[in-house]
Amino acid sequence: MKTIAIIVAGGAGLRAAVVTDTGCNAEPKQFRRLGGQPVISRALRPFLSHPAIDAVLPVVRSGWEERFRQAAGDPAGLLPPVAGGDRRQDSVRLGLEALADIAPERVLIHDAARPFVSAQVIDRVISALDSDPGAIPALPVSDTLKCGGDGRIAGTVDRAGLYAAQTPQGFRFGPILKAHREAAGLDREFTDDAAIAEWAGLDVALVAGDAANRKLTTPEDFEMAEKLLSGESRSNVHNDLRETRVGTGYDVHRFGPGDAVMLCGVEIAHSHGLLGHSDADVGLHALTDALLGAIADGDIGSHFPPSDTQWKAADSALFLRHAAELVRRRGGAIVNADVTIVCEAPKVGPHRDDMRTRIADVLDIAVGRVSVKATTSESLGFTGRREGIAAQAAATVSLPASDD
Repeated sequence: MKTIAIIVAGGAGLRAAVVTDTGCNAEPKQFRRLGGQPVISRALRPFLSHPAIDAVLPVVRSGWEERFRQAAGDPAGLLPPVAGGDRRQDSVRLGLEALADIAPERVLIHDAARPFVSAQVIDRVISALDSDPGAIPALPVSDTLKCGGDGRIAGTVDRAGLYAAQTPQGFRFGPILKAHREAAGLDREFTDDAAIAEWAGLDVALVAGDAANRKLTTPEDFEMAEKLLSGESRSNVHNDLRETRVGTGYDVHRFGPGDAVMLCGVEIAHSHGLLGHSDADVGLHALTDALLGAIADGDIGSHFPPSDTQWKAADSALFLRHAAELVRRRGGAIVNADVTIVCEAPKVGPHRDDMRTRIADVLDIAVGRVSVKATTSESLGFTGRREGIAAQAAATVSLPASDD
């Protein structure tokens, strides 16, 4: 394995506790539900779906292993959780030690309380490790900074050259493991892994962060995150104009040898399989093209060329998730997804709800915004002759109004 991501999820998150008339909700923030899903599940997803990440290792508080499994499930690429320590740096070190036998080339260390990291940020961190032993995403400080005490300003801090650090923070595995081991004996607490790398004399590069990659710390952070997930993006909050766009997609795959087909992310037993690059899921391919069409960003082949062997037998959910991420990077929200499957067999009806649930999960939207339908071609054409399956899809997205 070349690159493994460590997700640090052992904190109690008390500052995010919500106090109401009926009591205090002090559930650890990584297990709280955000947009209907646990925060930890959202934090894991960008790494599990990233083609350059080989595996993801969660680090949780001792005794929370089963709680973590219930929240995160058992997706492909997720390693068994390991128990962390009393401090964040102890948890990271224990995670690194758990990978010592694997000894990956690179490791990314990410806070579970940052559920909105983008594939672009991950790409930038990984790319920087080609030339530097460490790299972190960061944003230039834009606010005027003050120091003070006793409720009064004591001075103004020059913000030139100051950055707000984010995660994932990436490192070459050997040097950061050595640095953490050496720092473990110090009576000093480091606020992030880059601080340990600096202390150990490792060069750490700065790459562009992302304002959306915010850390959920307070109840107000959760409130804003819920608004963003519901489609009330920054532009909407500021009452800027938004527009609705619609995209369509169409895909076909012929039958071949096999005993099952993938349709809308669900494996269905059948007398034949479907031929094609990736897993030949016509439903998800058509819907991916519909989303890309709605934002005028090419088609599935331009993002995932069939000639590229890394996509052979790939889960088509990866393609659909990528298209959804592109929508969100533009400040958009997916309003509706509609897929129609055209075939004589297999029967879609018994699997319709599973398909809708799977698509909703991949797109990170409510299942009520997803429709899956099926029809036959009345024994006409290639689908009528049972030579293959076709699918068409439509997607509606809400975007900030733009001439682009």
